[in-house]
Amino acid sequence: MSQTTIFEVMSGLCRELGAINLGQGFPDMEEPPEVIGAAQRALVERSNQYPPMRGLPELRGAVAGMYGVSAAEVIVTSGATEALASAILALVRPGDEVICVQPLYDAYLPLVARAGGVARLVNLRPPAWSLDLDELAEAITDKTRLIILNTPNNPTGTVLDRATLEGIGALAQRHGIYVLSDEVWEATVLDGSKPLSVLDIPSLRERSVKVGSAGKIFSLTGWKIGWAVAAPELAERVAASHQFITFTTPTPLQWAVAEGLALGEAWFAAHRARYVESKARLVSGLTQAGFCVLPCAGTWFVTVDLAASGLPAQDELLAQRLVREAGVGSIPVSAFYADRPERGYLRLCHAKRGETLDQAVERLAGFRAGFV
Repeated sequence: MSQTTIFEVMSGLCRELGAINLGQGFPDMEEPPEVIGAAQRALVERSNQYPPMRGLPELRGAVAGMYGVSAAEVIVTSGATEALASAILALVRPGDEVICVQPLYDAYLPLVARAGGVARLVNLRPPAWSLDLDELAEAITDKTRLIILNTPNNPTGTVLDRATLEGIGALAQRHGIYVLSDEVWEATVLDGSKPLSVLDIPSLRERSVKVGSAGKIFSLTGWKIGWAVAAPELAERVAASHQFITFTTPTPLQWAVAEGLALGEAWFAAHRARYVESKARLVSGLTQAGFCVLPCAGTWFVTVDLAASGLPAQDELLAQRLVREAGVGSIPVSAFYADRPERGYLRLCHAKRGETLDQAVERLAGFRAGFV
């Protein structure tokens, strides 16, 4: 039976009630004219016919250059979710166990089930949202085939550090396990640190698939241009899966993304700075209003600790009340769990114009005043 996701539910309520949507993760800022212009030119000046199954050579080369790998290791996909699907269907056999780390993207578990796999769940530990390597090790059995990671993590914004990734690499080597790393938020690390990938960890280099997203990099979430990157043997298997899912991805948008990736670090720094500013604006406003906002390094989201903010630690109920009574949409962090959820946290999207964030903070402050 199909089930509407919490993101659709909350966005629908925002439309119905005229609420500010800080729930679903999409920016309302100006879209990058350089990349939009590249797409417009490509529609007229370049091909609109089938590209190669693995992606345009120009885009594969641009992605490879960004990560310091060979173009043979890059498969362009119709969005990051398709890259995840291609990797899971390529690597997981019926009866295999797949370790998924909660809170998690809602596509992981259905994709594992579709491949015939069995999910085993490990939780990040709040408030730092750290991954306990001992707990991860305890979840490994002789049936474990794959570990799925998400770094930076959505919804918490936390990033797995080198020591943790090296620990995962040691476990993967010891037990012959593959790793699928969802790194779509890599361009939104906003604390000044350099994002760390599984590709940077020697013990993981030959047994990992990294997933990236042009939609997140360029704030064009509707474009659905993603990629999977892996060592040649793994890339072959992912490509074999990809060809029977979507086969190819819109040609003009591939040209545009290839041009976009060549814009240079100064452009990316300026693009990222918009989110550094929007995050600081929302965090400052919420903090001044008495909310406890947990530290996070990346993504377009911040997490509010409800109990520490003087609010009932019932995130689903609070999210419903906020959208109906305060006119602000949010996402309960418990929605990112399939089992043993953390229920005391709300996710808010900061990728909005300043006036939108200020209005949302004013409404949230008024709501909180009713509890303290």
